[in-house]
Amino acid sequence: MKKITFLLAVSLMIISVKTNAQENSERECTIKYNLFKGDFKSKKYDDAYTNWIYLMDNCQDLSVNIYKYGATLAEDVKKNPELAKRVYEQRLKFYPKDNPAKVHSDYASYLLANKLATDDEVFSILEKGYKIDPTKMGVKNLYIYFQGVTDRNKDTNPQRVFDTYDDVLENVNKKLEGYAANLKNLTADSTKVLSKREKSLVRAYSINSKALGTVEGGLDAIISEIATCERLVPLYQRDFESNKENAQWLKRAVSRMFNKGCQTDPLFEKLARAFAEASPSPEAYAFLANVLEDNGDTSGANEMRQKSFDLETDPLKKAKYKLKFAQAAKDRGQLSKARSLAREAINYNPSFGKAYLFIARLYQSSVNNCGTSEFEKRMVYVAALNKAQKAASVDPSISGVARKYIASYRANVPSKKVIFTAGVAPGSFYTIKCWIGETVKVPSK
Repeated sequence: MKKITFLLAVSLMIISVKTNAQENSERECTIKYNLFKGDFKSKKYDDAYTNWIYLMDNCQDLSVNIYKYGATLAEDVKKNPELAKRVYEQRLKFYPKDNPAKVHSDYASYLLANKLATDDEVFSILEKGYKIDPTKMGVKNLYIYFQGVTDRNKDTNPQRVFDTYDDVLENVNKKLEGYAANLKNLTADSTKVLSKREKSLVRAYSINSKALGTVEGGLDAIISEIATCERLVPLYQRDFESNKENAQWLKRAVSRMFNKGCQTDPLFEKLARAFAEASPSPEAYAFLANVLEDNGDTSGANEMRQKSFDLETDPLKKAKYKLKFAQAAKDRGQLSKARSLAREAINYNPSFGKAYLFIARLYQSSVNNCGTSEFEKRMVYVAALNKAQKAASVDPSISGVARKYIASYRANVPSKKVIFTAGVAPGSFYTIKCWIGETVKVPSK
């Protein structure tokens, strides 16, 4: 009995010692963490570093901030690649669900910036992040990843390139639509005075939209080299039977055929009709309208376009449909109607820069038809310039593209000599002839 009592006492003592040691260890971790956090935020990096190393060795799962702040110490302060790798690996081990896609993306950026890994190693890390959540990856890294997919598959598996492009672009567009909606909510009332926080949000949304818009253009530039009608038609013909009820595959196939100008091939109609059957959606009906239009059924096309528009409830998407209708009108030579439809698109989304840019290009296409003298023709460029400038001001996502048009149009507005010869006063108002009929100010500089 005494022996049992003694063993029980020893066991309790061991448990007590372990508990006390554990409590002391946890207390030490908390103290070290608070000191580390305070020093880091005060930018006392050398003091923070000592406690941080202790946390990395002994308190790995105490807080994700050990790794968030630690990345700065390893990469920017100590500039230690091995330490940076350790931060990356430990964070994924102890906090695998805390924004892992961004962690992969940030680490890839660090490796790239410091030339610490091969292209294949960087691609592997980006691929892991992409598979988790593409929307959490850095803008530049989305472009790098897609370039890597293209380089590795364009000759052997172009379908993977197309699928990846669609995935990336869909995620980019989701983010762009989100930023556009947020900007619309913040700036819809021009009389409202924005708070400091609201101004900061507008700036952040604008910067991010501009960056994403750049990626969108970069992706298009990459894929345009391989997404030709000559390559797409046999590929989609081959895979049609196995995908004729696959709405996503059909949507992507018909969209790519449309965007690459392959509508004249009979396969386009086949894809569009299959898409409408598999997914009776606004987008499917919009594509079917183009088929009907090409077949000479203008009435049926208009009815289908209206059907697609009526089914849509999101004003931002309604704006996109209106712009598609505007493009169809332009293709038929109905320039005034095309402008009216683009203006309707702007009514649904006042920040829809693509609609303003569309009108600018409409004006540009009519330079020789809307004037007889050099002055009259060059004033058309003034109207186009105004629209391109508006596009850049309301929609950060296309500001890069818009600037190219702005530079081109500005170079073609009437010079002082041309204005003087025409007998017109600089700064006065002039109404452009023909279908444009828009009143603009004569340049004074």
